[in-house]
Amino acid sequence: MIFRNALYRLYARRLRAQLVSGSLPRHVAMVMDGNRRWARKQGFENPSVGHRYGAEHVDEVLGWCADLGIEHVTIFVASTDNLRKRPSEEVRYLMEVVERIVAARLAERPGRWRLHLAGRLDTLPDSTRHALKLARDATAERGAGFHLTIAVGYDGRAEVVDAIRSLLDEAARAGTSPTELAQRLTAEDIAAHLYTQGRPDPDLIIRTSGEQRMSGFLLWQAAYSELYFCDAYWPGFRYVDFLRALRSYAGRQRRYGA
Repeated sequence: MIFRNALYRLYARRLRAQLVSGSLPRHVAMVMDGNRRWARKQGFENPSVGHRYGAEHVDEVLGWCADLGIEHVTIFVASTDNLRKRPSEEVRYLMEVVERIVAARLAERPGRWRLHLAGRLDTLPDSTRHALKLARDATAERGAGFHLTIAVGYDGRAEVVDAIRSLLDEAARAGTSPTELAQRLTAEDIAAHLYTQGRPDPDLIIRTSGEQRMSGFLLWQAAYSELYFCDAYWPGFRYVDFLRALRSYAGRQRRYGA
């Protein structure tokens, strides 16, 4: 065990050294997939326990990002489909985990991360929505330059619909007709009304658990993002797995459609 741990630390240092001259992403988004499968693999009777371990792992991953100077992180906690289609007991447990571990720790502990929220918060239980808003307000004055966005009750297509509705409402209040708006409408106009307005698009999106799909995550913002799929389940996502993702990103030539 000691020898194996020493080899792991040596390999991690080697990977980290390879990133010194590489280009690191400014914004990393992560689909934290595989919590329940990890719990089953560990022998837990209730696979929903994996959500708790996954939530606790967020702190560690944020530490890795801050240490490397990655200023923006977005994590996909739950989609609207998750909240609607998963068993009610699992959803209730997941929301309690979000309240007690994610929101409470961000709000109560001194730290550098400023919280932002993305999603239809009105689909969440009152207590979860309240806890997340308290955490957002509690971190609003943090000026260290590190921003964490939690996507919960989120769907990428719904986000675009909400953005267009907001844009139309704004135009109506300004006395702009739909025809006038259509003639001058730009992608930047829509982006200014997204849940993530004012924050950069993700440079790198990592999905754990071996699944290779977006599941509606940041569909607009991910137009030119680099994608990385990792076989590890989220609670078992290690520092070396993260460094491998960054190494893969640093070795790519981003073309932005060219």
